[in-house]
Amino acid sequence: MVGPDAIADAVAALRAGEVIGLPTETVYGLAGDAANPAAIARIFAIKGRPSTHPVIVHLGDAALVPRWAREVPHVAAALIERFWPGPLTLVLPRASSVLPAVTGGQDTVALRMPAHPVALAVLRGFGGGLAAPSANRYGRISPTTAAHVRADLGNDVEIVLDGGPSDVGLESTIVACLEGRVSLLRPGRITSEDIETVAGPLAQRLHDVPRVPGSVAAHYAPHTRVELVAHSVLGQTASAHVAAGRRVAVLAPSPLPDVPLAAAVVAASDAASYGQALYRHLRALDLAGADVILIARPGAALEWAAVNDRLARAATRP
Repeated sequence: MVGPDAIADAVAALRAGEVIGLPTETVYGLAGDAANPAAIARIFAIKGRPSTHPVIVHLGDAALVPRWAREVPHVAAALIERFWPGPLTLVLPRASSVLPAVTGGQDTVALRMPAHPVALAVLRGFGGGLAAPSANRYGRISPTTAAHVRADLGNDVEIVLDGGPSDVGLESTIVACLEGRVSLLRPGRITSEDIETVAGPLAQRLHDVPRVPGSVAAHYAPHTRVELVAHSVLGQTASAHVAAGRRVAVLAPSPLPDVPLAAAVVAASDAASYGQALYRHLRALDLAGADVILIARPGAALEWAAVNDRLARAATRP
C-alpha cells in the first residue's frame, strides 16, 4: 500500500526534476514534470525513445486542460465528462507554452486523466502535468507491475510506487479532436463504439493525423520472436517448429497436450481479462528460453481491437 509519506516523497522528487515509476490503471508510467525540459530529456534517455515520438501528459484535474490545450472543442469536453478519469487520451491543439519535446515537435498535445488512486494522489499533490510514457525500454513490453518496472529500468529510477497490478493492462485509447473531426488513433479498453455514443460517427483516419504513442509498426515486443497463428493450425505449427529443433512457447485458449513445449499459458476467453494479463504473459513466455512464441489469434470482434493491435505490433520485427 502506498501511504501519504511515499506520495509526498514522490511529489518532492518530481518537483526536483526527477522521474519516478507511477502506477496507472493502464500500465505503469515513467513520470516526470511535463513543464521541465530536463525531466523530459531524462525520460527519453532512460527509455531510449526517439525524440519525434510524443508523450502523453497526465493530469489530476480536468480543469487543467486549458493550460495545455489552446482549444477544447465541445465534443472533447463531452468525452472528458464521460470517460475521465479513465483510459482515454485526447489529442488537442497544444497551448503555446507546451514544450516541443512533449509533443514530438507537433502542434498537438495528448492529455489524459488516469483512474488510479495512487496516480491521482501524486498528480494532485504535484499540481501540474506529468509526462508518463510506459516505464520500460522503448519498443519492449509495457510494465503492469512495479516489479516489471524495476526489472526493466533497474537503478535508472530511484522511486517506483507500487500500486498493484494494472487493472486494464493495455495502454489508453487515443482519440483526436481536431479541425471538427473526431478520429480513433489507438484502440484501447474504451472502444470506438463507446466513443461514438458521445461523439457520433468517427471520421475516417487520414494520412495527416498526428504521431501518437504506440503507433509504430513494431512495438510492445518481447525479445523472443512472436508468431501469430490461427488457432485451428496452432498444434500443427508448433509441431513443425519442434520437429525443426526449435523450442516453442505458446499463448492459446487451450493446452496443446501432444506437443513438447518450453512454456505454455492458457489465455482468458474474454477480451478484458485477456488484455489485462497480456503483457504479464508475454514477459513470462519471454523468459522461458524459447526460440519462438506462438500466439493463437483471438477473435475479430470490436472488443478485441486493442488486443489485436498490440499482438500485431509485438509480432512485427523492426
